[in-house]
Amino acid sequence: MKENSHKNIGYVCSTLQCDRGLGSKVAMRWIDAHGSRTDFTFANLEQQSNRFANALVSNGVKKGDIFFTFLPKMPEQFFAFLGTLKTQAVCGTLFSNFGEDALLDRLGDSGAVGIITRKSLYKKVARIREQLPSLRFVILVDGEDDFAAGVLSYSRIMAEASDQYTVLPTSPDTPSVLHYTSGSTGKPKGVLHRHGSLPSQMATTAGVLGLTEDDIYWCTADQGWVTGTSYGIIGPWSLGVTQVHYGGGYDAQAWMDLLAAEKISVWYSAPTALRMLMREEEKIFTGANLASLRSIFSVGEPLNPEVIAWSQRLLKRDIYDTWFQTETGAIMIPNRPGIPIRPGSMGKPFDGIEPAILADDGTPVGDGEQGNLCLKVGWPSMFVTYLNNESAYNSKFKNGWYYTGDTARRDNDGYYWFMGRSDDVINTAGHLISPFEVESALLEVEEIAESGVIGAPDELLFEKVVAFVHLHERYQPSKDLEIKIRLHVSNRASSIATPQEIIFCEGIPKNKSGKIMRRVLKARYLGEDPGDTSTLEI
Repeated sequence: MKENSHKNIGYVCSTLQCDRGLGSKVAMRWIDAHGSRTDFTFANLEQQSNRFANALVSNGVKKGDIFFTFLPKMPEQFFAFLGTLKTQAVCGTLFSNFGEDALLDRLGDSGAVGIITRKSLYKKVARIREQLPSLRFVILVDGEDDFAAGVLSYSRIMAEASDQYTVLPTSPDTPSVLHYTSGSTGKPKGVLHRHGSLPSQMATTAGVLGLTEDDIYWCTADQGWVTGTSYGIIGPWSLGVTQVHYGGGYDAQAWMDLLAAEKISVWYSAPTALRMLMREEEKIFTGANLASLRSIFSVGEPLNPEVIAWSQRLLKRDIYDTWFQTETGAIMIPNRPGIPIRPGSMGKPFDGIEPAILADDGTPVGDGEQGNLCLKVGWPSMFVTYLNNESAYNSKFKNGWYYTGDTARRDNDGYYWFMGRSDDVINTAGHLISPFEVESALLEVEEIAESGVIGAPDELLFEKVVAFVHLHERYQPSKDLEIKIRLHVSNRASSIATPQEIIFCEGIPKNKSGKIMRRVLKARYLGEDPGDTSTLEI
């Protein structure tokens, strides 16, 4: 029984670490928005997740039920996640900025039986609860007493629950984590993973991020996103690694102070955050003590070469960009220490991962040619279905390959280069243009803080390149600046990639994972419905 329990993610991240003699080791240093610190050992993690598992069982949760967390980053998020998985229920995670429509889509589609949240967020749940017949109970983390019928006090149910819990034998195929992804059309799709994802997450945490038990690790990702669960919970704790979790928002000085004070050795963040850091005063970074920082990693939107150059100059560190998706569950194609970085590339495939660049008819294309980025099926963390949407799931696979929906090219040395989403690639005058390449060129212009590039219908060219640019505060739009931008892109990328239209704007829409929402830009430009925008970063 115990051997089979080892396949349960909740068990491995807490019980097993205690069994390995790490019970007294700090698993999580929680730092709230005001800078107060609280340490939780692996024994604390074990006890609190056991209590939560018992509380769920006492409220009728059983294997296969779906339970959601709807919380900002806080300790209860982690106890609830691991405790839910220990019961073999499925844990879904929701961003705390979701509105009622986004909640209704996800809770309704999944048939969730319960949710943990806080009073300020519960108001949204309360307004849609009558439309959620499967939702049996809500747990509120703030408040000593039950709030109402079916609205339970976290502190009460945890106080009444035992801190001992026996994880039952867990098959690798037992469903584990549920993340909803937003598409350009239709409702968001529920990406379902399984406990058997663990080998992929452990291997990449060690083999890409390079984490060992001696490291202090900080992943800035929210747990509503797959990075926040795969690499902000599962991977590090399955290896007995100490994590720092920070409840504050973006603050360049606070971040640099945290890296120094906590002696962070490995830092995992997103291109959006790193591009925001580029906009700050340089003295914040030149005065930072980063002596303990060994590696910086990035995930989300591909990392622009200019960001890597900035980090090398000011932080004196490389940034290793990594590529994976909600559907892949773990890192697939990364840059990593020991392999020279080619700025702008996705890197090389991780051990056991077999990518290919395929034409639309499924035939391989040559090195240097753009095509569909596909992965040979069979890696452990591959998603098992889109919940209640088997046809959409089946459409992603053909002849043993998973079609990622991204386009890319491979160079002669085996590095992969992201070109865009399949529906993002711009066909102008018969030439295929990667919006990412144009965006990277735009970021090299001193005046530009952010950029987003789309293709728009054009009678002559079929599609024209349209660039949205957000300037640094000290600069103003002008005709001269437009000319400068066009000349730079023409020289840096190609004359074909030169924007036919430049639109100055106040910001570029991005989702919570840092991806530029090009379809939102395109919809705005064309005056169309942008589709699901529930994950849009506000």
